[in-house]
This record gives sequence, C-alpha cells and structure tokens, in this order.
Amino acid sequence: MRKLDVQFQDAKQGAAITVKVSPRAKKTEVVGLMEDGTIRIKVAAPPVHRAANEALIAFLAEALSVPKNQIDIVAGQTSERKLISLIGITPARVDEIIAGLIRVSETARAATARANHQAKSTADKAAKKPKKKK
Repeated sequence: MRKLDVQFQDAKQGAAITVKVSPRAKKTEVVGLMEDGTIRIKVAAPPVHRAANEALIAFLAEALSVPKNQIDIVAGQTSERKLISLIGITPARVDEIIAGLIRVSETARAATARANHQAKSTADKAAKKPKKKK
C-alpha cells in the first residue's frame, strides 16, 4: 500500500456545524435551531461577491471568540446551507454559546411581539372609542 504524504489533525481541536444562512436581513443574528440541528442565521449582507459568507464568518468569529482564520466554509460556498469548520473551540462550547444566542434572540423577539401587541391594542381601543358629540 502506498503511503500518503498527508498530515491529519486530531479532530478534538475543533468543531463542525451546519448553518442555514438568510442574507439581506435587517441585522445579523442567530434565529434558531432547525430539527436536524442546523443553526439558522440571518446576515445583513447580500449574497454578492462573498459578502454574506464574509459577514457570516465575522459574526461567528465574534460570537464564538475564535479568530476568523480558524473558521472555514467547507461546503456550500454558494448555497444557503453551509458546513462550517471551527478550529480552537470544542463542540460543547459551541453548543453553549449558540444556545445562549438563541435564548437572547427569542427573548428579543418576544419583547418586540409584546410591544407590537400593546401598541396595536392601544390603537384598536382608540379607534373603537366613541367620539364625543359637540
């Protein structure tokens, strides 16, 4: 058998995640987790000239406290679904951070929904209020 001249690395040095990216969002954020474990992320950048991919990498680098050069899109460069390789962070730490980001995102959405509901309720009450006769 021919010996390969390849250096394999210990997989314990990093993690791999799958993400579904939605470009052109109002802001870049983790939206949630899909049933298959894929992380849904919205990015503000458009999918033009790698802008969305670069925004995704920058967001993940900041969120996970990992240098950008340790994040690589292994598959799905031009697709909304991507396989991401992360070096220098454990899968357990990734899970912990992403779960926290999802909780923050869900809390913010719930607060926005409550505020919108209250504003609509107030507007509805004002519209239903009978006008005083002069």
